[in-house]
Amino acid sequence: MAGLVEDGSTLQLGIGGIPDATLAAVTGRRGLAIWSEMFSDGVLALDRAGALDPAVPVTASFVFGTAELYRWLDRNPRVRLLRTEKTNDPAVIARQRGLVSVNSALEVDLFAQANASRVRGAIYSGFGGQTDFVVGALHSPGGRAIIALPSWHPKADVSTVVPRLTGPVTSFQHSFLVSEHGVATIWGNDSSEQARQIIDHVAHPAARDELVTRGRELGFGLS
Repeated sequence: MAGLVEDGSTLQLGIGGIPDATLAAVTGRRGLAIWSEMFSDGVLALDRAGALDPAVPVTASFVFGTAELYRWLDRNPRVRLLRTEKTNDPAVIARQRGLVSVNSALEVDLFAQANASRVRGAIYSGFGGQTDFVVGALHSPGGRAIIALPSWHPKADVSTVVPRLTGPVTSFQHSFLVSEHGVATIWGNDSSEQARQIIDHVAHPAARDELVTRGRELGFGLS
């Protein structure tokens, strides 16, 4: 996924293993900016690596991290905390240069739709600013909306890629879907090619044959 982040990009990432791994992988980039609902310790690592543009304020609505991060924040003129109504305004997000939005999901389907909030119909978590940043990234010149997730849910022992979501859709029309197996390019491909890329590059190998069978039943042209 690090290959989707170019020098000079503006990043939006949340909290957890996926954003932390993404930030750790792009410490070699230069001229990066942060415009996010929140950020954590990964941004401090970017700053220490010289990856951030010193002329652009690190902008968010709130911060959650270690004591070391809070010491870095204290009276730091390069950090700007704004109201959520400002940081999450899709029109404002779209004005950020090359906005790369990286969000996670509980499951995705072959229609490239993401569910980030419900498990078996019950609310599992809030989806925060995901919908705002997906829309904003798609309207940002050079922007990209990325959904990243593991291909398999270890506790439930099920694939996180399903034929079709059975519950509410949190977001759609993403640029890319990413798992530990690779990257599916969504934007610019027809529905059958999208489904093929999701199966080949995002789904767990143990789930792929079943997804092909179910995908054909749903009308996708899968060979």
